[in-house]
Amino acid sequence: MHYRFLRDSFIGRMTYHLSKHKYFAHPEEYPEYVIPQKYLADDLKAREFEKTEDIEIEIPRDSSESSSDSSINTINRQGKIVVDWEGDDDPENPVNWPFYQKGFFIFEIAFLTTVVYMGSAIYTPGVTQIMADFNVGQTTATLPLSLFVIGYGLGPMVLSPMSENAIFGRTSIYIVTLFVFFILQIPTALAKDIVSLSILRFLGGVFASPCLATGAASVCDVLHMAYGPVGIAMWALGATCGPSLGPFIGSILVVKGSWRWTFWLLCITSGFALTLFSFFLPETYGKTLLYRKAKRLRAITGNQNITSEGEIENSRLSVGELIIETLWRPIEISIIEPVVLLINAYITLVYSIMYLWFEAFPIVFFDIHHFTLIEMGATYLCIVIGIGIAACIYIPVVLRIYTKPMLDKRTKDDVVPEVFIPMAIVGGMCLITGVFVFGWTSAPDIPWILPAIGAAIFAAGAFLIFQTLFNYLGMSFWRYLASVFAGNDLFRSVIAGVFPLFGRDLFDNLKTERFPVALGCTILGAITVVMLLIPILFYLNGPKLRARSKYAGDEVKK
Repeated sequence: MHYRFLRDSFIGRMTYHLSKHKYFAHPEEYPEYVIPQKYLADDLKAREFEKTEDIEIEIPRDSSESSSDSSINTINRQGKIVVDWEGDDDPENPVNWPFYQKGFFIFEIAFLTTVVYMGSAIYTPGVTQIMADFNVGQTTATLPLSLFVIGYGLGPMVLSPMSENAIFGRTSIYIVTLFVFFILQIPTALAKDIVSLSILRFLGGVFASPCLATGAASVCDVLHMAYGPVGIAMWALGATCGPSLGPFIGSILVVKGSWRWTFWLLCITSGFALTLFSFFLPETYGKTLLYRKAKRLRAITGNQNITSEGEIENSRLSVGELIIETLWRPIEISIIEPVVLLINAYITLVYSIMYLWFEAFPIVFFDIHHFTLIEMGATYLCIVIGIGIAACIYIPVVLRIYTKPMLDKRTKDDVVPEVFIPMAIVGGMCLITGVFVFGWTSAPDIPWILPAIGAAIFAAGAFLIFQTLFNYLGMSFWRYLASVFAGNDLFRSVIAGVFPLFGRDLFDNLKTERFPVALGCTILGAITVVMLLIPILFYLNGPKLRARSKYAGDEVKK
């Protein structure tokens, strides 16, 4: 892998500092580097700046020019010189990396996300063993799943905003939290009672959360804005397939070993990821990279007037403002913004149904069709298949309706968030179809392949909804993207995490002799029919709703 990946990785940074900049030096630290004249301002020039008014030039919001969404070149009355990239083709800007480097980086983030999401339900095939080992009921044995999901909903409320502070950046948070997650798997695998298992699972969810809320932002760090939805879709394949791969792999481990081996596998995979990423996961957040560059240039030139956008932002934040930015804003936006509230409700519903199905699948394939535990685990792969088919349709479409117009200067300004809504409506119709097909084909005298097809159709619809509505939020509220996605992650994870606790009771209390899950699925299907009105509302009145928004970006209020 390229030298830059090692240099800007966690281990590379540690080596750089411990060797006092002898190893893994940066371009401006090489003897042949020519320092730009603007960084060599003397005291006289600085004093002249003090007599002038502030001058701020805002760079157009385009990832090809900067990985920061609001990069500003500023010379203020204190004579500060703000560091920026050295031209549009600066190789230090992650947007300008070669294609293969971007591909490998996105693969790393997707792999980590898959491991984390896989960890949520990987132990569920062993619930029966846990009930016997700890002498607890099924609801109690399912509690560690719910607490893990709730944990990775709460974690981003703090960790996601931290990743957008120039001091921390993304890589350090990924590595530190992944290390804690890796360590936590050891006592989890050795837990002696359900209380310990539940607490450790909750903590594991908290420390697993950064890649779930920040993964999309990391992907966008290295991509031109026009290719953002495509890159996010590639990353999301890991995010959406992970929960389904968990029960499949878990069923094999439970049969061949025990439920404890599911956590030993998480320990092994997270340990492998930790080792790989410590050496080859570079920092990509533009403000952090420029923050570090400003520090190096100050040391080289002795000019203390050199600064970075991230340093300026931090200097303007009081403790109270930082708390509001970190904790309150995600909740505020989610509550007072009708667009965000409705999208959060829709996505939460889809997410909740997916986790409910972790309870429905054993009823259908284990109880009705008498599959073995491993065969039942394999049925979860129909969700992976559905997601794969949806991705094959979604990516070409989004390239045509979004990427191509965004790359054309003549049509760039005509692209609005509503361009994604028709695919969201199609996804909603797939949800409805999938739920009803799954419920009303789950009978002993009906081939098992039909409910599997229903699950695949639902999964395809869920993927389309996630991608399109997240992109709609991203285009509408780009100024507060971390807060918007942190709030979304909180609501969907906390609510969806509770659903598995009563999922079995929902189906058992409404079952009939021939169709054990049909009435339960009918209730869910009726809800999805009503919720389909949400994307239809956005398609018809989206511009008006966004025009009334306090937080939507000005350029999308049209």
